[in-house]
Parts: sequence; C-alpha cells; structure tokens
Amino acid sequence: MTDGTGSTGRAFRTTVLIVAGLNLAYFAVEFGVALAIGSVSLLADSADFLEDASINLLILLGLTWSARARARLGMVLAMILLAPALAFLWALWSKLAAPVPPDAVLLTLTGAGALLVNLTCALLLAPFRATGGSLAKAAFLSARNDVAANAGIIAAGVVTAALWPSVWPDIIVGLAIAALNIDAAREVWEAAQGEHAGASGQGPAA
Repeated sequence: MTDGTGSTGRAFRTTVLIVAGLNLAYFAVEFGVALAIGSVSLLADSADFLEDASINLLILLGLTWSARARARLGMVLAMILLAPALAFLWALWSKLAAPVPPDAVLLTLTGAGALLVNLTCALLLAPFRATGGSLAKAAFLSARNDVAANAGIIAAGVVTAALWPSVWPDIIVGLAIAALNIDAAREVWEAAQGEHAGASGQGPAA
C-alpha cells in the first residue's frame, strides 16, 4: 500500500502533485475552447480535467490517513468520477436546443492536446496502480479513460470535418465519455468497499 512514507510513497506524492497540476492547467484551456466553439464533448472532458485535478489533490490529503479513512475517501472519489456525466447531460440539453456543429479543426486540435496531457498522466501513474489501493487506482483509471475519450474527440473532429457536418459526432463522443466515467466510478467504489471491509476486520482505525 502506498501511504506517502518511504521512497515509493514520496515518489507517488510527487507524481500525484504533477498530475494534479497538469490537469488543472489543461482544464482552463479546454473549458475556454469548449465555450468558444460550443462543443459538448470538450465541455464534458474539461469537467473531467477539473475532476481529475480534484481527485489527485484529495489523494495527497489521504495518503497519510488510516486504511479505513483511505477506503472512505476512495468511495467519495468514486462519486466525484460521476461529475463529467452530469456535466454532459447539462451540455447535451443546451446543444439540442441549438444544434450547431462545433468547429472541427479546433475540436480536433484541442482533443489532441488533451490526449497528450492524459497519456503523460497515465504513464506517470501506471507504476503505482497495483500497489496504491483505491486512491492510486482512482487516479490511474481516470487518466487511462481520458486517453480513450480524447481519441474519440479527435475522431469526432475528423468525422465532423470530412464526413458528417453535424452535432451528432460530438454528442456521441460525449455519451462515451460519460459512460467511461460511470464505469470507472463503479470500479473505484468496489475497490474502496473491499479496502473498507478489510480495514474493519482489522479492528478500529488508527
């Protein structure tokens, strides 16, 4: 278990801080572009960047907590993973009311930038995913899922530009992003429940 102590713990803390900073910085970029071009998928993904920054900052707080407290925090993070799905539903309602396709070039370029950021984060977190419990798993799964989501955004931009100048490629990718986050929330919740059960069997938390 990565708990913030020892060389592995210190490396994990540094990695989580870097990942949080990268996510917060690109949230500002993607959110601005999403508003400028009216993209549902970019708006949902920008909410995902903000959620990822929050998750990693919460992980920093929880590294020195007891096993039971970390498990409870893991359950909270599972709920936070649902935030992009809620953001998508709000954006979808607005988009259907004004069905104008987003700028395909900016959609593609912004998606490519997001993919690069999330791929970097996933690679940084990958060494800790099997040993850090639900907290490390939450961070890694979120970054991993975002790589797939960003590939979908790039595809939506290409399809909108070359094949189907419609709002629907953007909407379909937004739906996929929401589904990925719901599945990640389920996985983290199950891992946190297992940790909580194990910690409860060991007696009172420290």
